[in-house]
Amino acid sequence: MKLIFRYMKPYAKAIAAVMGLKLAATMVELLLPYILEHIIDVTVPTGNLMQIFLWGILMILTAVATRQLNVTANRGAVENAHNVSYNIRQDLFIKTANLSGSQFDAFGLPSLISRMTSDSYNVQSCAQSLQTLCVRAPIMLIGGILITMTMDWVLSAVLCVMLPIMLVVILSVSRYGIPLYNKVQESLDDVVRVMRENITGIRVVKALSKADYEKRRFAASNDAMTRNDIKASTVMALPGPIMQLCLNTGLTLVVFIGAVRVNNGQMNPGVILAFLTYFNMVLQGVMAINRIFMMISKASASANRIALIMAAPQDQRILTEQEAKKPSGDGFIRFEHVNFSYGEAGTAQAEAFGGSSREQCLYDIDFTIKKGESLGIIGPTGCGKTTIINLLMRFYDVEDGGVFVDGRDVRSYEKDELHQKFGVVFQNDMVFNDTLRQNISFGRDIPEEGLKKATEDAMAAEYIAGLDGGLDYMADIKGANLSGGQKQRLLIARALAAKPEILILDDSSSALDYKTDASLRKAVFENYGGTTTILIAQRVSSVMNMTNILVMDNGRCIGYGNHEHLLRTCPEYRDIFNTQMGALA
Repeated sequence: MKLIFRYMKPYAKAIAAVMGLKLAATMVELLLPYILEHIIDVTVPTGNLMQIFLWGILMILTAVATRQLNVTANRGAVENAHNVSYNIRQDLFIKTANLSGSQFDAFGLPSLISRMTSDSYNVQSCAQSLQTLCVRAPIMLIGGILITMTMDWVLSAVLCVMLPIMLVVILSVSRYGIPLYNKVQESLDDVVRVMRENITGIRVVKALSKADYEKRRFAASNDAMTRNDIKASTVMALPGPIMQLCLNTGLTLVVFIGAVRVNNGQMNPGVILAFLTYFNMVLQGVMAINRIFMMISKASASANRIALIMAAPQDQRILTEQEAKKPSGDGFIRFEHVNFSYGEAGTAQAEAFGGSSREQCLYDIDFTIKKGESLGIIGPTGCGKTTIINLLMRFYDVEDGGVFVDGRDVRSYEKDELHQKFGVVFQNDMVFNDTLRQNISFGRDIPEEGLKKATEDAMAAEYIAGLDGGLDYMADIKGANLSGGQKQRLLIARALAAKPEILILDDSSSALDYKTDASLRKAVFENYGGTTTILIAQRVSSVMNMTNILVMDNGRCIGYGNHEHLLRTCPEYRDIFNTQMGALA
């Protein structure tokens, strides 16, 4: 709850105004039964129609004032709650965007999505209720009791006997709420994960006729969440029937005792009617308190999950010049005896969210690239090619050794300073639901000439010109209305548009035919001669003209040098070359 109160603090004045209006509305509402009792017991017996009419008008005005005050307060509460949840989502998004690769892996994408959506919604609902129900409920409860005590202490005693029973039930049940709702949200993470996998891989599911299998897998996750939700809701709903029983019992006693006292001349009939209304108001207050506890239990679980993200430490701080390692030699890009493991031991997030165990991925990687040179990286799937790029761009930090760019440890760069050096196309890179122009410029101030030059060099200009609107053609989500080759050329144009110092193409030509791939590489080498290029590929033809080639296998470098050197010294590279080029021949 600390997180909720922290985000409500900037709106303290607006929230205080809402709570003031709600207080006034509740106080005015409490006058209605009192006015009714006065009309029945005092005004009606006089037979004065004018007084009855005036008191009736007063009662109507009181009801109207109550409504208007409540409407105004509720609107203000909704606006304040939306502001609170908006700020939480903004900060959560920024924090998520700045998580390190290991932290992102530990929390998991589905969990981060559900925290951004359902958890933030639970917090929003709580922030709204704190401004309304948390004012109305206690005032109804306390105000109703005080007023009934002034009307008839005997009937008030009936109410006072029922209240402790209901409050004990509420407090006893609510203490179990947060752990149960935590399980619900964790189950929701799993549902989001399975749903996301199915939506992303829907074509594969259909192509392999695995729809029934995926339905069963989703049903299992959905059933688990439903069971947890039913358990939590059932436990938190227990006070309702008990309080309803107390309400009906109390009302019965009020009517019985009130009738006896009226018959004995100890009280007026209007008091019974007013008391029944107040009794109902008081019980409404108690029921509202029960809803508040349910809301707080759910919101506390969600707020704790959000706070865990917010409190995630900055595990990739910028090293000072004294702390940073120094390269042992020259070179624009250097890897010096780098070892790396995914799922680092001791990571708090990994421990909390079942992060992967320590898995060695790279072993003693050591190479140098001079400015303007090119490096091809080739090897089987899962051998560590993309991990090298992740370390170079500091998505993860090395375990041992050092990674250097332009003579500096990458850990000594500000993130923006480092990343602005790169133009990159990742495996399975993202095409956004926007125009091709915006997908290429990507929020950068790139002139029209630069965009056109990038599309020409990426071999994308011809197909873009043939689309309706050209660069203003609207791409669907994930580029669903573009072919695989069109998407890859669009992404390459994005990487080239800012004329980066370092160009990284991670298996970015797999959907291109050999002729287009060759033309693309030729354009890059001719027009971006000062750019240092790293190309990850499965094809020997894509890397054979690189300055140097790094051959990877099981996280180790098994060959390094130019094409001719590797043909002589690296049997694995020679086998790949003979297999691929022989097949082409």
